[in-house]
Amino acid sequence: MKNQQPIHPKGRAVLFSGPGKPFSISKYDLPESADEEIIIKNLYTTICGSDIHTYCGHRSEPDQVVLGHEIVGEIFSLVPGKSHFDFSGKPVEIGDRVIWSIFAVPEGTKPPREDMPQKSEQLFKYGHALATSKDIFNGGLADYCVLRPNTAFLKISAAMPLQVAATISCAHATVTGAIRVAGEIANQRVIIFGAGLLGISCAAMCREAGAARISLIDPDTSRLMWGEKFGADKTYTTEDFYTDQSQPAEEGDIVFDMTGHPAAMKAGLDALALGGTAVWIGAVFPAKHVEVDAQKIVRKLLQIKGLHNYNYDDFVNATSFIEHNYQKYPFQALIEKEYELGEVEEAFRYATQEKPVRVGIRI
Repeated sequence: MKNQQPIHPKGRAVLFSGPGKPFSISKYDLPESADEEIIIKNLYTTICGSDIHTYCGHRSEPDQVVLGHEIVGEIFSLVPGKSHFDFSGKPVEIGDRVIWSIFAVPEGTKPPREDMPQKSEQLFKYGHALATSKDIFNGGLADYCVLRPNTAFLKISAAMPLQVAATISCAHATVTGAIRVAGEIANQRVIIFGAGLLGISCAAMCREAGAARISLIDPDTSRLMWGEKFGADKTYTTEDFYTDQSQPAEEGDIVFDMTGHPAAMKAGLDALALGGTAVWIGAVFPAKHVEVDAQKIVRKLLQIKGLHNYNYDDFVNATSFIEHNYQKYPFQALIEKEYELGEVEEAFRYATQEKPVRVGIRI
């Protein structure tokens, strides 16, 4: 029966111990649900850009970590004798398919601002936490994931492809946050730097929000081919975006940077029209400083806004957007190659060398 509490077996977990070191995979005992905890059977995980940054040594993580935070799974175990509801208030039971936020705010912790729970002190982040023998199932590259209290999770339809569902809890939710931070999109000229999943998703969201024009910029022509399929009116290679050494090919009212590269962020500022807004979300790893012409910022009345991760409303709105649009835009095709859990080493090697939009791991 669907609501029957399962016997707790062992589960596999893939451990990452640092750049240049091999992944290891072992079986561990699955804990029984503690008070308020929910155990998820992971079904699918995608390799996010931040996972690749960790793999390559561009960002620091604990000595031992189960990577993966773009995850979809089904409820495996619930605390007996209680009614359970997802973040939107829908009742859930064992066997339901769910996605969850990348973070959990510790109980009793007050966010610095109501719209910034992802910046709370002592925040727990899935796929980024220390993995120990007593706390191993806290990331996507494992058979199970134990949801902490105060994790926002949402029940979704089993009809949604796993490849699409997994990416909501990082890429699409982050882009939804960037759209929120940018302000009104309708009738605005939008320029997006970076044609990875963030940029491609941003193009689709801006198209649905009624942007007047959407331009997508990336040095990789194979990624730019996705632009038209996701609502972009124009695509440029990085070099072609400039008609000469100093003038961009066009102006934008809103510029999104998904790359984190200083040259791209500077180029975006240069392309802003009077009163324009730059939204930066890609700068999540150490890089050189961005050269900013302060006089241009002042005289053109420009704004620079940053966003890291997302808040609860962004997560809910991203889920709604994908539910309504995953059949309109070819999101599933953006997972360009798939591997099994035991093939994580090959998966990361491929993701790093070939630079597909996303690589998927079937659990």
